[in-house]
Amino acid sequence: MGDVVQMHFTTPDYVIFALLLVASTCIGLFYALSGGRQRTTQEFLLADRSMSCLPVSLSLLATFQSAVAILGAPSEIYTYGTQYWFLGVSYFLGLLIPAHVFIPVFYRLRLTSAYEYLELRFNKTVRIMGTVTFIFQMVIYMGVVLYAPALALNAVTGFDLWGAVLAMGLVCTLYTTLGGLKAVIWTDVFQTIVMFAGQLAVIIVGAHQAGGMGEVWRKAMNGSRIASLDLNPDPTERHTFWTLGVGGVFLMLALYGVNQAQVQRYLSSRTEREAVMSCYVVFPCQQVVLCLGCLMGLVMFARYGEESPLDKGYVKTNDQMVLYFVMDVFRDLPGLPGLFVACLFSGALSTISSAFNSLATVTMEDLIKPYCPAMTEAKATLLSKGLALAYGLVCLTMAYVASLMGSVLQAAFSIFGMVGGPLLGLFCLGMFFPWANSTGAIVGLVAGLAMAFWIGIGNFVSRMAVPTPLLPIINATTMPLRGNMTTAVMTTLITSITAKPKPTGVQALYNLSYLWYSAHNSTTVVIVGLIVSLLTGPMKEKDLTPGTVYPVLGNLLFFLPERYREKLCCVTPLSHKPKAINTQPYQMAQESNGVAQHKEEEKIEKDKKDEERATPQPSCRLAHTVQETAL
Repeated sequence: MGDVVQMHFTTPDYVIFALLLVASTCIGLFYALSGGRQRTTQEFLLADRSMSCLPVSLSLLATFQSAVAILGAPSEIYTYGTQYWFLGVSYFLGLLIPAHVFIPVFYRLRLTSAYEYLELRFNKTVRIMGTVTFIFQMVIYMGVVLYAPALALNAVTGFDLWGAVLAMGLVCTLYTTLGGLKAVIWTDVFQTIVMFAGQLAVIIVGAHQAGGMGEVWRKAMNGSRIASLDLNPDPTERHTFWTLGVGGVFLMLALYGVNQAQVQRYLSSRTEREAVMSCYVVFPCQQVVLCLGCLMGLVMFARYGEESPLDKGYVKTNDQMVLYFVMDVFRDLPGLPGLFVACLFSGALSTISSAFNSLATVTMEDLIKPYCPAMTEAKATLLSKGLALAYGLVCLTMAYVASLMGSVLQAAFSIFGMVGGPLLGLFCLGMFFPWANSTGAIVGLVAGLAMAFWIGIGNFVSRMAVPTPLLPIINATTMPLRGNMTTAVMTTLITSITAKPKPTGVQALYNLSYLWYSAHNSTTVVIVGLIVSLLTGPMKEKDLTPGTVYPVLGNLLFFLPERYREKLCCVTPLSHKPKAINTQPYQMAQESNGVAQHKEEEKIEKDKKDEERATPQPSCRLAHTVQETAL
């Protein structure tokens, strides 16, 4: 720790940290003992499809904002300036597309797991491949996201490492297992408020000590930390306007479009309109979170200037530097360091609780229920709770494994990130290209994963071969975390990059900015999937399950004659029955998603089918109705 004495917590700090754990546990117990008492899988996994817009949107935000992210953004801004702020541009399309494309499709198919869609659209093999890929991604990730901030906290403050890990892991497992998705969402709301409070406290006190926000801005301008618009189109540049604003859109789609943790929240909404509104509400909240991270970085620069604690040897990594800054600012203010640690671990709690719940859901719905159709509701609910508990214990095991990994920790983050893009590509292939078949989907997914691992591992190995000063535990450019909840900001934990000649050939591919990884890998899946589908015989219209294809081509190609557009839309009539899967019929009208309305919806659907048998309509016209309803 250099020549500086390690800073320690006081009793008020520990009290505030303990209050966070107690409050989170109480919320879990409340939902375990109230309402339906988590007696059905519908309530445990989908909160009875009864959630309103505000808690869902704050939960979406909290799932995205992890502890590593809270430490990452200020570090990025301090080191490189405010270019990273332009990531906010990508939030607009990154949330608008899920709101009007993915949510209508998933919601009206009445899914529980996002991977049910893959069986409806392709077949069971594709569904299982998607599920196993997601489980692999999340299991590796959740232990690391719990261990990494605890390690940084221990290094800077002497806070007991395994005490923090065990306390957070066990509390999170307890309230997730007892209270189900309702407890997860409402604890996310509470933890979001704590996160905002912790970051605001640091910014207000730090800015006051630096002489006010005007002085902070002046020092940042003098230190060249206020970045201008960089329109360099080079995809190997880490952060430019195009990298952040366009590449970031694909990264957001992988998070907010097809990630099970987020899709589960959309499906828990009372109505489709509430689910769409939650996307709109989370947009300004994300901008606020981005601004808080950036302001914290500027305040940090105003305090230390070019002489960072990292350069002086007080800390060893960038994430430790942010914690050192917080402890330095709050040195004479007992209780406030505890507030920031509560903020930090709120980020960890919200992320891993979502991981537990989404993993229990996909395991139950995709790997157990299809093979045990006779299982009673009570047994299924009990098994779901057992799965949440089991994944909680797996998380603690993975945290221990992470402690043994040392500098390979960054590779674990990379493996997590490599999976997001191919999964996004798989869903896009099914949703936007009606002629894509299951063979194309399988080969496309394998090709996308192979490309992702090739670039990711190539990047990692090439950087390990080049000696860099004080390579930190987590390095942004070797850690393109894209398919998850915390990606965009997490990847900002960085190391100093020395100037070097422009790479060419395969080396240029290895040096691709991490923000382009999602776009590159998802595009690989789509292109390979389409080529293989055309070679093996495209999907016929009669074989498609209604409601699984979004008619984007029909509208984009408005200039073509209608007969061609009908062929391209390729959406089957609603009377076509889904095969080999038990799902509710696709709803063309926007209806409430409550359990009590199932019979009424089935009756309406039957009436519609009778009408359609009497008056057949062109499939493309139905497709346009889907899109008009969505928009």
